[in-house]
Amino acid sequence: MSNPIVYGASWCPDVKRSRALLDAKGVEYDYVDVEADAAAEARVRELQDGARRIPTIVFADGSHLVEPSDDELNAHLSR
Repeated sequence: MSNPIVYGASWCPDVKRSRALLDAKGVEYDYVDVEADAAAEARVRELQDGARRIPTIVFADGSHLVEPSDDELNAHLSR
């Protein structure tokens, strides 16, 4: 199974919070900065019908979460 991909930006507190939760749970993930990677930003906009809300977390099964709360992220990880 491949790692989830966290699309974000270093300045965003929601990205920091989601990454901290993943780190605390020992979940390995790939991080991509949408401000440094135009293709990553395009992928986020594609998933959100043109919007660019972060974090956007894409899972191996193709599902994704946009700006998840800690409860939403925990629930998704527990599936």
